[in-house]
Amino acid sequence: MTDEIFSAYLTRRKAASDAFVAGDVAPLHEVSTASDPATILGPAGTLVQGAESVNATNAEGSARFTGAERNDLETIHGGEEGDLAWWVGVQRSVVSVEGQDEPVPMDLRVTELYRREDGAWKLFHRHADPLRES
Repeated sequence: MTDEIFSAYLTRRKAASDAFVAGDVAPLHEVSTASDPATILGPAGTLVQGAESVNATNAEGSARFTGAERNDLETIHGGEEGDLAWWVGVQRSVVSVEGQDEPVPMDLRVTELYRREDGAWKLFHRHADPLRES
C-alpha cells in the first residue's frame, strides 16, 4: 500500500517523465538521487553506474528528444516499505527524436527503485527495455 507522500512523489515522477521526452531533464534531476549507489540499465543494453554518471546520461538522453505525442505509464504494481519503494510497469510513448522525420513509438518494460533520502523519495535505479507484446 502506498502512502500519500509516495503517491505525490509518483505524480512528480510522471511529470518528470513527460518533461524528459520533451527535452527537459531538470524535473528528472529533481526527483533523482545525487548519491551513490545509482544505476540505469538502459533500453539499448547499457549499464550506467554512479549518480553523477546516471544524471549525465539522463541529460544526454533527454537532449535527443524534441517532444512527445504520447507518454503513458501503465502500472503493473508498485509500493513502498520503510525507506524503499518500487514501480513496475510499461511506458508507452510516441516521441519526436532529433534526426528523425517521423515520431517514433517507444514501448518499454520498466522497473524503478526509489529510496527515502532526508525525508524525500528519490529515484536510484531504472531498468527499461523494449516491450515485446505476447
